[in-house]
Amino acid sequence: MELEQDLKLEQNLKYEDAVKQLEEIVALLEKGDIPLEKSLELFQRGVALSAFCTRKLDETEKQIVRLLEDDGECKEEDWTMEAQK
Repeated sequence: MELEQDLKLEQNLKYEDAVKQLEEIVALLEKGDIPLEKSLELFQRGVALSAFCTRKLDETEKQIVRLLEDDGECKEEDWTMEAQK
């Protein structure tokens, strides 16, 4: 998909910027006063941005760890374990 390639080219795209673009696309689509072809293009870009944001959140969640001190030793613990207690 061409739009996914555009996102890949934007290697420096930040999550916050992607969300802002996505919000702008949603606002434009909700107005409903744009041509069908442009609507489709925006929708496709929005889907690609949504997938990008989901991937970024998944990657970030995997990277979040807590360091716990246990008898002078540090060990890594997945942050979700704390929420399950």
